[in-house]
Amino acid sequence: MRSLGATAGPGGLASLELAIRTAMLRLGGGLLERLLALDPGHRGPRLDCGRGHEARFVGYRGKGIDTVLGPVRLRRAWYHCAGCAHGRAPLDAELGTGDGSLSPGLRAMVARVGARSSFAGGRLDLATLAGVELTTKRVERSAEADGERLRAAIEAGADAVLEGRLVPLGGGEPVETLYVAIDGTGVPTVPRETAGRRGRGADGRARTREAKLGCLFTQTGLDERGRPVRDPGSSSYVATLGPAERFGPLVYAEALRRGVDSARRVVVLGGGARWIWELAAEHLPGAVEIVDLHHARQHLHDLGALVAPALGAEGPAWLAERLAELDRGDIEALLAATRGLGLDAGTAVEVEKALGYFETDRERMRYARFRGLGLFVGSGAVEAGCRAVVAQRLKLSGMRWTVRGAAAILSLRCEDASGRWDAVWPWWNNQTTAA
Repeated sequence: MRSLGATAGPGGLASLELAIRTAMLRLGGGLLERLLALDPGHRGPRLDCGRGHEARFVGYRGKGIDTVLGPVRLRRAWYHCAGCAHGRAPLDAELGTGDGSLSPGLRAMVARVGARSSFAGGRLDLATLAGVELTTKRVERSAEADGERLRAAIEAGADAVLEGRLVPLGGGEPVETLYVAIDGTGVPTVPRETAGRRGRGADGRARTREAKLGCLFTQTGLDERGRPVRDPGSSSYVATLGPAERFGPLVYAEALRRGVDSARRVVVLGGGARWIWELAAEHLPGAVEIVDLHHARQHLHDLGALVAPALGAEGPAWLAERLAELDRGDIEALLAATRGLGLDAGTAVEVEKALGYFETDRERMRYARFRGLGLFVGSGAVEAGCRAVVAQRLKLSGMRWTVRGAAAILSLRCEDASGRWDAVWPWWNNQTTAA
């Protein structure tokens, strides 16, 4: 008699595994359907409709839902409110399926695959890894709907924190240094989302909407060479496609959750945009403010290009000296050296505009002093976040988003990247079911 291994072989084993999994899912789905049939949701002849009226029991109606065990059929009590001219089944809300046809467990799976890969890719992952067949459109709709609910809940919570109606629990032990690194990156959107907006394209039209991203992390010590080291696993993220005034409460609420009130030192790192420092002044007063050195160097290279025609062969050496001054944080020397070039009137006007960046933020560019304090002077953490959290999902080839859809998926990705998925999803599912 041949052994099972000899009969099946590698390919045969895969077929056996798939057949057994399919049978187990079918068995589990049947069991789930029978369990759900034990309580069809009859809650008496009348019940409160939730809007000040009474809804009357009128009979039973069927509904199909998809679950992690496959499709099942429900038979649930149906109530109708004459005052609202609307009907509902209490069991739908109790099971968490009131506004859709996916079970909470399957919705969580769909939200995760939708946050991590394209909706088409997520559909294939569900089919291959879980044996669940959904259309790409259902994956998209479900993931975006739950991401939108999560976004609204996060923003409502941040507003409540700002207004003093909610006090988030801070971190455990006081942290040495809490960083709030802020940056923005464009997300490609459908044309109607950028109508009338100015952009950097050749035709002057915008084709993206800015996603503002905040990366909060902690630093406890330095490495053997005296350089700051980010605490492993300490990064958390908040984001919005809305205006800066909507971003501020999100950053503030997350900073409170991360223990900003007990942090021995708070640092805001940014690229130099005005709204970043306005946000810091309003929500994080007293924080050390640092312009990201990489952004500052980019501006200095742009300045070097402006003056290069006048300097000729001396241009590279002149720029190297200015970069060294910037690296030391000697902004006064940089300004004086540039203004003493004797440029023509037209170039001088453009150069003076460029120098405004360094003039305004000179105290945020004291890099030698910041290094002496053992602080980061580059916003690499948030720039990496812009790539990993935003670009790797929202900026793939051919993608064009609505603002609502992009914001929804971005909310899911922030929670996932912050390592809070396992905590947030059960909480969120409970809120949805209760509602």
